[in-house]
Amino acid sequence: MDRRLGLIAVALLGLAACGDNRGPAADDVDGAVIDGAVADAAAVDAAAVDAGGDGAPADSAALDGPSDDGAPALDAGDDARACATTVAGSPLAAGAHVAQCTPITYATNPPTSGPHYPLWARFKAYADRVPRGFWVHAMEHGAVVVTYNCPGGCAADVAALVAYLDARPADPLCTAPVRNRFIVTPDPLLDTTFAASAWGWSLRSDCFDLPALGAFIDAHYAQAPENFCSDGFDPTAPGSGVPADCP
Repeated sequence: MDRRLGLIAVALLGLAACGDNRGPAADDVDGAVIDGAVADAAAVDAAAVDAGGDGAPADSAALDGPSDDGAPALDAGDDARACATTVAGSPLAAGAHVAQCTPITYATNPPTSGPHYPLWARFKAYADRVPRGFWVHAMEHGAVVVTYNCPGGCAADVAALVAYLDARPADPLCTAPVRNRFIVTPDPLLDTTFAASAWGWSLRSDCFDLPALGAFIDAHYAQAPENFCSDGFDPTAPGSGVPADCP
């Protein structure tokens, strides 16, 4: 009897020892699975941020970092910085017709919308000032108007500007001899050297910034309530009937 009791006691101790060994092993396995899942989730989150998913850092890098060719993604370029070029949208003013040569006060300089004369200016480069009421009407037809004010003269810059505009692709809405809805005119009322106007938008610059002008044309040309290409008239031509003091 004593011998049987001893054997039973030894067996029970062996089972207890096996149970103790099994417990930590199971805990280790469970811990490895849990820790692995957490690690995998962290890796997925990090990958999503790096790939530009929901993470803000990836989005910020896409906006502010360099592009594939090494240029800053939102950089306007050296010319724009040197010329202090700015582009701005403006609230649209009603485009009412007023009598020819009526004085008009515009909310922006250069004008971007508002009252204008019943006739619109011909699409061309002018040597003499075109009164604003004529070219604001042309903008209502989708034109981009380039103005400049160079008290000391800027003939070379104007020549380069005209050549640049002449090299632009032809407007499919225009018919020969008109290629595009561009007007270039001196403007003594302009309070900067170089500007461009489209319906609701303006570009202002301290110098002739042709790369910025090209981007402006791409964005705002032919974006007006009356989008058609029908040529106007030359208010500076002899016999036009427009007095020299027309504002």
